[in-house]
Amino acid sequence: MRNATIDRRTGETDIHLELTIDGSGHAEVQTGVGFLDHMLTLWAKHGLFDLTVRATGDLHVDEHHTAEDTCICLGQALNQALGERRGLVRTAHSFVPMDEALALVAVDLGGRPYCVVQATFVTPRVGQLGTDLIPHLLESIAFHGRLNLHAQVLYGHNDHHKVEGIFKALGRALDAATRIDERLAGSVPSTKGVL
Repeated sequence: MRNATIDRRTGETDIHLELTIDGSGHAEVQTGVGFLDHMLTLWAKHGLFDLTVRATGDLHVDEHHTAEDTCICLGQALNQALGERRGLVRTAHSFVPMDEALALVAVDLGGRPYCVVQATFVTPRVGQLGTDLIPHLLESIAFHGRLNLHAQVLYGHNDHHKVEGIFKALGRALDAATRIDERLAGSVPSTKGVL
């Protein structure tokens, strides 16, 4: 089983996160930020990952530290669970329509962290989560997960739908990229021989 457990305690947050790559899409997420819980739950469902998150943070300040640190932990868990990344498909993408919105996410698990987000939002918040945080959360996953992540909302009107499309597409792209290709016979999917 490719899994990981991450514990992160700072002066701002206390987070426990468990991730199983080869799961069934079961999620138990409690961060105190309802919209973030919703996004991580559907990320797990659409990626067929098992995810447990218990996070407390300084929500009396705002949601930033709790959301950021949760996504840092998610990236760290992905990196830890993938290990040497032998036999991985490695790259994948997913288009996800969410009513009037269409999102695209492409990922490369080649170990080189980078993140590009092309999305515009018309509201300052979706639920308790500031829309200005969305690119930063994706960056946190990408950099701590050692993956290249490109996310784009091609069109749409409703910010909830745009963000939901991104997280569903991210789950589906990561599901495809983390699969094991038996033809690789456990080798590293790179001409360099290492990732």
